[in-house]
Amino acid sequence: MDNILVIGIAGGSGSGKTTLMKRLVERFGNNVSVLSHDNYYKRHDELTYEQRAMLNYDEPSALDTSLLVYQLDQLRHGYAIDCPVYDFTLHNRSDETIHVEPEKVIIVEGIMIFVDPELRNLMDIKIFVDTDADIRLCRRIKRDVNKRGRSLESVINQYKQTVKPMHEMYVEPSKKFADLVVPEGGRNQVALDMIEGRIQRHLEG
Repeated sequence: MDNILVIGIAGGSGSGKTTLMKRLVERFGNNVSVLSHDNYYKRHDELTYEQRAMLNYDEPSALDTSLLVYQLDQLRHGYAIDCPVYDFTLHNRSDETIHVEPEKVIIVEGIMIFVDPELRNLMDIKIFVDTDADIRLCRRIKRDVNKRGRSLESVINQYKQTVKPMHEMYVEPSKKFADLVVPEGGRNQVALDMIEGRIQRHLEG
C-alpha cells in the first residue's frame, strides 16, 4: 500500500543490522513495526536437541521465508499478524507468538532477506550493513555465549562449518540487490541521518 514504507536491513551475522534497526525504532517508536527473519526458522519437533544442534541454520532452506512473505504482505495491506518466536537456546520454534500491528513503517531484518526474490520485491528500500568479517565473528561469539547459552567451541565450530561458507555463498552476493550499503550499521551516523530523513519524509507525506 502507498502509505506503508517497507525497509529491509540485511548483512552478515554480527554486522550491526539489529543495532541499526533499534536506532530507527528508538527514533520513530510507534510508527514502526519490526519483523526479524530469525524468528522464522522452521520448527523441528521431530528431532532431538542434539539433532537440531547439528542442522545448518545458515542456508535459506532453514527458514520459513514463505510465511514471512505472507505475513509481511498482510501487514502491507493493513492486517495485524502473529509472528512466530524462535528459541535459540532450544534450537526450535517457541510456542509463543508476537502480535504485530501494521504501522506506517515496517522494518524487515535478517542475514538472507535479499536472497529470496519474492521477499525482496516487497521492500521499498533495501539496506545492506557491511562490516569486516573479524568484527562480525567477535560480535557473534559475544552474543551467542552471553545471550544464547552457547559454548565458545560450538560457536567457533559453527562459524567455520556453516556461517562463513554460507555467508560467502548467499549473504555477500545478495549485497548487489541493496539500494544502500552502510559500513558499520547503526554506528554510521551519516548513513543513519540519511535513513531517518527518508523515513521522516514518508511519515510527513
